[in-house]
This record gives sequence, C-alpha cells and structure tokens, in this order.
Amino acid sequence: MLGFGLGLRPAHYPAILAGAGGVDWFEIISENFMVAGGPPWRHLNAIRARYPIVMHGVSLSIGSTAPLDQAYLADLKALATRIEPAWISDHLCWTGTAGLNMHDLLPLPFTEEALDHVAARVDAVQTYLGRPILLENTSSYVTYAASALSEWEFLAELVRRTGCELLLDVNNVYVNAFNHGFDPLEFLAGLPPAALRQIHLAGHENNGTHIVDTHDHPVIDAVWDLYAAAIARFGPVSTMIERDDNIPPLAELVTELDRARDIAAQSATQCAAGAQRIGRVA
Repeated sequence: MLGFGLGLRPAHYPAILAGAGGVDWFEIISENFMVAGGPPWRHLNAIRARYPIVMHGVSLSIGSTAPLDQAYLADLKALATRIEPAWISDHLCWTGTAGLNMHDLLPLPFTEEALDHVAARVDAVQTYLGRPILLENTSSYVTYAASALSEWEFLAELVRRTGCELLLDVNNVYVNAFNHGFDPLEFLAGLPPAALRQIHLAGHENNGTHIVDTHDHPVIDAVWDLYAAAIARFGPVSTMIERDDNIPPLAELVTELDRARDIAAQSATQCAAGAQRIGRVA
C-alpha cells in the first residue's frame, strides 16, 4: 500500500520539485521515458529520489494477434531496471496488429480462445520481465457477440492462470456498466481481492446515451460511491487520480485526492467498528 498518488504530468513538475505536499507516490507513462536522457529524465530522477514510482504502459498490446514486440519489451525492462518501480502495469486490450499501432486501447472478445491467447502472452511477458505485471480493465464502447464470459470472469480467470495482478480502474467500471448495462457491484464482486494492487480514479464525459473515458473532468459522485464500495470489499489499495487534459493546478488535484483518503479512512473506521461488535458478540 503506497498510499494516494497522481499521474506524473509535466505541468506539475515545478510544484512537485518545490516541495508541494499531499501526494504519496507518482505513476509515470512508461513510453514517455523510453529515451536516453534529456529533460524528462532530469525531472524524473529528481522526483523519484523523493517519491515511489510505478510504471504504467499503453503499448504492450497484450491481446493482439501480432507477435509480442521484443524491442518494446527490452526497452520496458531496461526502464524498470533503471528506475526500480514498485510495479509495472498495462491494459487488457490490443492496440494494433501487422505493424499498425492505432494508439487506442481496443477491447477484446471475452472468449475462452482469447483467454488462452492472452494468458500465454502474459506468461511470456512476466517471464521476460522477471516479475508479475498488473493489467487494467479498460473502458469500451462496443461489445462482441462472441463473448461468452463477463469482463470480470475473464479477469479473474486470467489472474488464476498466470498469477498476474490487477489495476482496477473504478471509472472504467462505471463507464462500461453505463454503456453496456451491467451492475458495477457485480463486477467488483467477481474480482479476486488478493490480486488487486492498484486503483485508478478519473473523470469522464457523459453524452447521454453513452459515456466516454476522457480523463479531463473531476471524479463524479457516482464514481466516488463505487470507489467506496471497492474499498469496502478489497480493503486498503494504492489509489491514484488520472488527469490527462484540462489539467488543473497540483493543489486542486491534491484536494480531490484527499477525498479518496477520507473515503478509505471511513471504510477502515467502519471495518474496525464492525470487528469490535463481532468481538463483543463472541
């Protein structure tokens, strides 16, 4: 449990390096630092001397039918060796095939065939990196007629087969529940608690008929409520807020992050009170 963090964004470098408080750790986008040096590395080295860092990628394309990109994996492993992150994550998705990167996180069919395919690739990546990886549930706007499993069933079985861990994006659960008409609490109930290592929170754009995961708004109340349900089920989990557009000052995001702290603290207090009541009854 690292505490409560933020995605590391260049707009916040000055405030972070000036000693602004309220953030326990930072998540970097792995691909942004797969370079030899320069300003990104100067800032990262200064920040990682003070804070734990985790790596979050967008190009692993674990679900693609194209062969795993060995050059990318080599760069990913070299980056991990250089900065010693607490963990490495990416998305349960595919981003392209046949040498074409669509620069989007495309959904998978939740079938046994896809599960076999992804599990083998996860095993290969974890063997190469010498560590488990975290996979994140993505937002989606279409489903596949061939899907025979729910998203949470697919994730739970992938964990069981490979020993990978989970990055739960609570906003994406909310988005997909709205877009595809399932109960978000059923999603949470279907995940293995021991596999959950990190939580993402973010804002989105509600278009009435569908929601788009945009990361350019504050977290809404309904997503905070779902986060509270997640913490009640899973216990303390390292939590961060993603903001990728309309980025506010760091202090504003810290205020939002404090709401996550408050929810987690309330859940811990309620759990402790419940344990005391059980103890008295026993």
